[in-house]
Parts: sequence; structure tokens; C-alpha cells
Amino acid sequence: QVQLVETGGGLVQTGGSLRLSCAASGRYAMGWFRRAPGKEREFVAAISWSGRSTDYADSVKGRFTISRDNAKNTVHLQMHSLKPEDTAVYYCAADGDASYSGSRQSKYDYWGQGTQVTVSS
Repeated sequence: QVQLVETGGGLVQTGGSLRLSCAASGRYAMGWFRRAPGKEREFVAAISWSGRSTDYADSVKGRFTISRDNAKNTVHLQMHSLKPEDTAVYYCAADGDASYSGSRQSKYDYWGQGTQVTVSS
């Protein structure tokens, strides 16, 4: 069983930045997803275990960057130019297929509890 713990959420103004982190040990591909109020959970970004492969939702391309430090068992989501529509609970997820870096939620085996990101207008 893999325990995932997200940190770094909070309240930020439009145009601001936040960095989310997720601690996870083991050889896993990692993804970030989010659920906005009244909406379905959606894909944000993903990274393979090696870090060589990444994928992003169109809505965050150019603003968000996913990265990982395997020596510290940590995955980060750096978010810039935040918009009110980025307000959501953000979840990290782990996939036992270490080479995967995609958006299919069913591929991910483990999920964190989520961290709230609120962007004020």
C-alpha cells in the first residue's frame, strides 16, 4: 500500500504561484488531478518514473510544470499565472506502470487525500 500526502495548497490571488508537493516512495509514475466545485475530477499533469515523459492538460500547458526528485521520493507541481478557474482540490496519484505519464484516471492505483487550492479574483 502506498500512502500519498499532498502539501502546498492554499489561497493565492489571480496571477500568483503555488507549488504542490506529493511524497510517495516506490517506482511509480505520478499524476496530478483536480476537482473543482460541482465538476468531475480532471487530469492536470503526469510524469513517468524516470521523469523523461510528461503530459499536461491543455488548460495548464505553459503555466504548470510537473517534476520529480526520486532521491527524495517527491513529486512537485509548480503552478504559475493562476486563475480563478484553477480553484479546486488537487490530488496526486501513483501508477504502478512506471513508464506511464498519461491522463487515464483508471490507470492510477493510489490516490492522496487532496489539498485545496483557491485562487481569488
